[in-house]
Amino acid sequence: MLKKLGLSMFLSFVLIGLAACGEDTAGGGNNNGDDSNSDSDLTIGLAVADLTLERWQNDRDIFVETAEGLGAEVIVQSADGDEAEQTSQVENMLTQGVDVLVIIAHNSDSIGSIAAEAKAEGVPVIAYDRMINNAEIDAYISFDNERVGEMQAEFLVEQVPTGNYFLMGGAPTDNNAQMFRDGQMNIIEPLVESGDIEIVGDQWADGWSADAALEIMENALTAANNEIDAVVASNDNTAGGAIQALTAENLEGDVAISGQDADLAGVQRIVEGTQSMTVYKQIHLIASQAAELAVNIARGESVDFDEEINNGAIDVPSVLLDPIAVNADNIIETVIEDGFHSFEDVYSNVPEDERPDYDGE
Repeated sequence: MLKKLGLSMFLSFVLIGLAACGEDTAGGGNNNGDDSNSDSDLTIGLAVADLTLERWQNDRDIFVETAEGLGAEVIVQSADGDEAEQTSQVENMLTQGVDVLVIIAHNSDSIGSIAAEAKAEGVPVIAYDRMINNAEIDAYISFDNERVGEMQAEFLVEQVPTGNYFLMGGAPTDNNAQMFRDGQMNIIEPLVESGDIEIVGDQWADGWSADAALEIMENALTAANNEIDAVVASNDNTAGGAIQALTAENLEGDVAISGQDADLAGVQRIVEGTQSMTVYKQIHLIASQAAELAVNIARGESVDFDEEINNGAIDVPSVLLDPIAVNADNIIETVIEDGFHSFEDVYSNVPEDERPDYDGE
């Protein structure tokens, strides 16, 4: 999608798997943004919505690895799902003199005020994976999130062309959650209108929480007398919570359920037969490209975009990468061969004599 970044996209990375929360830093190994141990000529502030989620740990690791390879120091902070904390952390990064801000927003709307403050101070702002609404920002990099929702619904509709569907949305504060839903309804709505599908419930899980999804699914099963044929879960975390509720009713594997992010737990459930699919976003691509984008923008280098998305204030120059639908049939040639998860990890809960042949390790 980027027409010219002028830097190699080759990336050699090691996932360091930090269970980070609160403030997390990288590039110099200190907690105050001091770059005395770094030869970098610029500093990137990476504000992460919630590093307690596996997905964002992977993004962080690759982003930092790439940025440091390009000569930048990265200050990383996690709000751990706290909207006010993220605003405070971004303000703190501004006082530390970062050259560019990359924000994975917890609340796509409220973060706009601090993004505007950064712009007023001459600090470029990049929205990473989640759009920052109603603010003038410099760039947005993500996947085609409406297409993610379409992929989820397409797979379920192929498996369950008629029946009762429950819609499990993500965090209502996340702009992407609505984009996923828009894509899902592009596929489902015509079948609802034809009478083939009935939507028996539609709720949103605060913070993309598995616990919230569990409670929602328990209540939905009770209300529907367990007569639910498919669950359109918008990510793997909410799918996991829903599957807990289904398991309690001995329905796991009988109800088709979607997901997203290709979290390890999610792909394990797929090969075990309790989750139907996930949508894999090639994190090494978005994280490495975002780091290159941040470095180029901070250095004032020219970047061409071929997409623009309106965020309520401006048409934001955008990079949209292609997601990949993953199920039990293609899990090896996607997340495993891509190195996102190992074969042993994915199939760790499957007896060896029931695993497919694989000689890639």
